[in-house]
Amino acid sequence: MHRTTRIKITELNPHLMCVLCGGYFIDATTIIECLHSFCKMCIVRYLETSKYCPICDVQVHKTKPLLNIRSDKTLQDIVYKLVPGLFKNEMKRRRDFYAEHPVDASNGSNEDRGEVADEDKRIITDDEIISLSIEFFDQIKKKKSINKKEPSKIMYLQCPAAMTVMHLRKFLRSKMDIPNAYQVEVMYEDEPLKDYYTLMDIAYIYTWRRNGPLPLKYRVRPNCKKMKVSHAQQEGQNSAGRSGPESDSASEKAGSPAGAQSTSSSLPSPGTPAQSPPAHGPNNVNGTPTTAPQTPSRSFTQFGSSNKPRKVSLNGSSTSSG
Repeated sequence: MHRTTRIKITELNPHLMCVLCGGYFIDATTIIECLHSFCKMCIVRYLETSKYCPICDVQVHKTKPLLNIRSDKTLQDIVYKLVPGLFKNEMKRRRDFYAEHPVDASNGSNEDRGEVADEDKRIITDDEIISLSIEFFDQIKKKKSINKKEPSKIMYLQCPAAMTVMHLRKFLRSKMDIPNAYQVEVMYEDEPLKDYYTLMDIAYIYTWRRNGPLPLKYRVRPNCKKMKVSHAQQEGQNSAGRSGPESDSASEKAGSPAGAQSTSSSLPSPGTPAQSPPAHGPNNVNGTPTTAPQTPSRSFTQFGSSNKPRKVSLNGSSTSSG
């Protein structure tokens, strides 16, 4: 089964930091020969005096090493999204720099001049407030609403980006007085969300483009664990109720002598006076005359306190032993 694990940002630092300056990548640039990445300014300055990679010493280019480096925007976007506040601080530094050097501000893109906001870059910070909409998810009603175009009740909330799905579930439970016997599930479209997902994670995973509130759904289902426990207890009680008479009959079978077939009269045990069975004749069972089945006569020797044999009557016939 696939398991999801969370990784701390400190464990990813070696893959997000430049070995030349010791900071996080800014304008990440990769050498195409060995695929090692650095800050653009750092690697350009380094290649002015060397034509080899600072990590693996592979030759970048014999005469013009700047031809074999490429800007890595995907890596830079990952760094901006993983490191809180890095993009905002970098944009501020660039605006301050070009405010002091207005002549050099004519060249370059808006991002180079620091004029790109977090919303345009789709960078979300922990303290940012995210608008979201949440509605009840019902598969049956969903099909009916598609056919009849029935409007559904939607709640609108404003929550910090660091809010987790678990906090949202607790809010819904307390807001709607949902008992503990039911569990609340938060979903994006038809997919349930993990409890440790933050709103920022959801926005990044499902590429929310800020063109409206973050659309979420929820559903209420019976708690599966409690249902399993109660079902197991009920099964145990039923099995105990069924095994009661069975165990009694089994013990009766075990008490019968050596697997002998049961007869109409019980066999006498040693040390117990034998009782004479009733004479053969019609017996009334539910008002219907029946005749007791004939059983073969057998002789038993019964010993009392003395060692003298005694006469025993069984099935109406008298036998003697001696």
